[in-house]
Amino acid sequence: MEGQTTIKYLQRYLREKDLGFLACAALPPGEERQKREAQAAGDFFRKLVEEVGEVSRAISHRQFRQPGQPIKGTLDEELWDVIYYTLCLAEFYGIDMEAAIREKEALNNQRFHDAHPFEAGR
Repeated sequence: MEGQTTIKYLQRYLREKDLGFLACAALPPGEERQKREAQAAGDFFRKLVEEVGEVSRAISHRQFRQPGQPIKGTLDEELWDVIYYTLCLAEFYGIDMEAAIREKEALNNQRFHDAHPFEAGR
């Protein structure tokens, strides 16, 4: 997996596996589906906020993963959870995060005259 996982793949992967997306997809278009979609968006956001708090706790309690240690209960786990729910929100709202990263980094490079510009496709 190293070097092969794209953000675009992760967004599609999460749409296909996360229960929030699956519950929406199982409903026919209409009012009930719209309600479920609104609930899913709120759920993704609340989980993201919760996970940011867990990152804070992992850092303050120094829950840093050691070589050979399982991921459970570590900063590694909590950071993935933040990325997970961030990408779920992006996917839900139709945001291509790969494009957003390129555009935002181009803006940052202009604003801060970065000597290390972002290289797309790397």
